[in-house]
Amino acid sequence: MGVDISPLRQTAAGTARHVKGLLGALEGRDEIDVKPLAFGGPGRLASVLRDTAWYFGGLPLASRGLDVLHCTTFRGPLRSPAPFTVTIHDLALVRHPELFPRWHRTSGRLAIAPVARAASLVLAVSEFTKRETIELLGVPEEHVRVIGNAIDACFTPDGPAADGHYVLAVGTLEPRKNLRRIEEAVRIAGLELRVVGARGWGDVSSASWRGSVDDEELARLYRGAHCLAFPSLYEGFGIPVLEAMACGTPVVTSRDGATAEVAGDAAVLIDPLDPDAIAAGLHEAIARRAELRELGLARARAYTWGGVADATVAAWEEIA
Repeated sequence: MGVDISPLRQTAAGTARHVKGLLGALEGRDEIDVKPLAFGGPGRLASVLRDTAWYFGGLPLASRGLDVLHCTTFRGPLRSPAPFTVTIHDLALVRHPELFPRWHRTSGRLAIAPVARAASLVLAVSEFTKRETIELLGVPEEHVRVIGNAIDACFTPDGPAADGHYVLAVGTLEPRKNLRRIEEAVRIAGLELRVVGARGWGDVSSASWRGSVDDEELARLYRGAHCLAFPSLYEGFGIPVLEAMACGTPVVTSRDGATAEVAGDAAVLIDPLDPDAIAAGLHEAIARRAELRELGLARARAYTWGGVADATVAAWEEIA
């Protein structure tokens, strides 16, 4: 099985977390021989070459002789000697192209639908993303399987917690993370905000931003927070929701879309366009902390990388 691991060279965000978790769960399985495939590094030139020459030319050549090729994002070949799967993490590029830099809008939107339709199967990370894939990309429903995400073992309620009284926001600094409304809601609620995540695009900034942190520090911040504020405007899954729950931290997230699906009844769901509603949600989460902690811990336990790996292998066997 050939697996595209390029996201590990590009980012530490959700797609890379998915690849890392999947590979870790597949390791040691006698019935699966995984061949990692990748090109280039994190730079812009490498990204351009990867998005064009590698995926449309180099990757198909590298897949010769494989039983199955697994593309871990929407980027993949238009034709491949081996049957292949494509994982769709979200379709923000198609649904909200105005929120992305020009290169991503151009290269991503041109490739995403043809690649998805060329794949033997599309693996969507949520039911929400499955519906988006069918509607926006024209992929037949029978060609889509839902296989979600999970979280790293370091995200547990046991361990050191950061000091202070604060609300935590987690994510790349980009427009759809809704940081301006988070800041306004925290101000209305009379609370302190801490923001962690990679620098992004769209002139998004915050005086509360503390940069990127490793997973151990992120878990420490989750444990110490009053709650996680994650009122994103668009997500395909929302891994921080699960990470916070696994650390015993209450979650406030958007009432529609994938994050509501992932959270279930274990979070406070709000209108992400209304700072007053977000502020009220923060107070509600803090007041219901003990209840939401138990609900969140149970919800997080339902998502495992072992389950993700089992479902992915089943999809590969389906097309091999």
